[in-house]
Amino acid sequence: MRNVHRIPFHNGPAAWSEILGAAPARAALSGERGCDVAVVGGGFAGLSAARRLNQIAPEAKVILVDAGRIAEGGAGRNSGFMIDLPHELTSHDYAGSSEDRDRILTRLNRLAIDFAGEAVRDYAIPDGYFQRTGKINGAASEVGLSANRSYAAHLGALKEPHELLDAKAMREITGTGYYQGGLYTPGTAMLQPAGYVRGLAQGLERQGVTIFETSPVVRYETSSSGWTLHFAAGTLRAPKVILANNGHLESFGFRRGRLMHIMLNACMTEELTDEQIRRLGGDACWGVTPSDSMGTTMRRISKAQGGNRIVIRQGGYYRPKMQTSVSDLKWREGRMREKFKARFPQLADVRFQYSWSGHLCLSKNSVSVMRELEPNLFSACVCNGLGTARGTLMGVAVAELACGRTSDITAFFLAEDEPAKLPPHPFDTIGANAYMRWKEWQARLE
Repeated sequence: MRNVHRIPFHNGPAAWSEILGAAPARAALSGERGCDVAVVGGGFAGLSAARRLNQIAPEAKVILVDAGRIAEGGAGRNSGFMIDLPHELTSHDYAGSSEDRDRILTRLNRLAIDFAGEAVRDYAIPDGYFQRTGKINGAASEVGLSANRSYAAHLGALKEPHELLDAKAMREITGTGYYQGGLYTPGTAMLQPAGYVRGLAQGLERQGVTIFETSPVVRYETSSSGWTLHFAAGTLRAPKVILANNGHLESFGFRRGRLMHIMLNACMTEELTDEQIRRLGGDACWGVTPSDSMGTTMRRISKAQGGNRIVIRQGGYYRPKMQTSVSDLKWREGRMREKFKARFPQLADVRFQYSWSGHLCLSKNSVSVMRELEPNLFSACVCNGLGTARGTLMGVAVAELACGRTSDITAFFLAEDEPAKLPPHPFDTIGANAYMRWKEWQARLE
């Protein structure tokens, strides 16, 4: 018998879900239940694993449990960029460690995007929740422009399509003169993440997958017949269990001292009026990631995603307990307000309607944990800040692994090293936060 040490905690509402309106609540798990495969976690990895299981073994009984509500955890708190190209957050320009690895990752990421696109088609998920429109790396300084040029050269070596944009083109797209340039790449799918995840869950239920919400695992144990998950009001027995709970892999007792927990914060404006839209100009939808990963991410969305709004994400800090405080979020909201006004002085009267925190899990050596942890206990965790594409990819891989299948996707993850050890606490926290503040200062204009 092993206890689960921590359950997910979030500050602020999941705005992407809020703007879609309330979804009917699913029941919490109660009583004694059984299935063929239990999936823990209802985000991109868990739902993708359930879909792939259903494709491979449609006769298998699959039960998915989530500690909270579908689309209100990490899956509903990200910025919705499903990126196909290398996006290494510890790199100065997002390029990976080698061209060969980046080619493999790009091919696999595109398999993940195609997998998501097929789910959109099969489950009749609204088109506005999944759009293959590409994204832009925005640059507001010479440092940012230099990073874009460096990444463009890397993409050229990979023979990947891209386009360098000047300040005029950036203003025409975004409505702001803040950016000096940009790097457009066409392969990213832009999500309404809560809408996509809700649609994926509903489609799986129609195919026979059972989903329980507000059902955190509190204990678990193994026996000769398989695994038993314990909940506040019931138990779930399964021969095979998939943990698809990202950084909370550590809460189940695995890879302690090896996972980096980074909290990010974001804000979403109130719905823009017709007059404010006229003042802003630019395109109705676009997504800008910063040329430096410690910079500011911006998105503009339209009615198809839940309203004419602007989303801003900026500032991260290391929190080994995987949660922020109210004061953390409040302070970051003030900083994001400054960043917003610098980019959109013509929208100084626009308020933030929502602010929230989210959780990234990274490893020091940028590897994930997709493998069999113990007999018939599998993991699809540690997204390294790429929850949409990497989470989807790991979900596909772990389902195949649990079913005894091999593929290029399973081979990629199984060949990865273990996450590297971190310095002991509190040196990990002190060092990580000092480094992040320094990097954030360097990227202050971005």
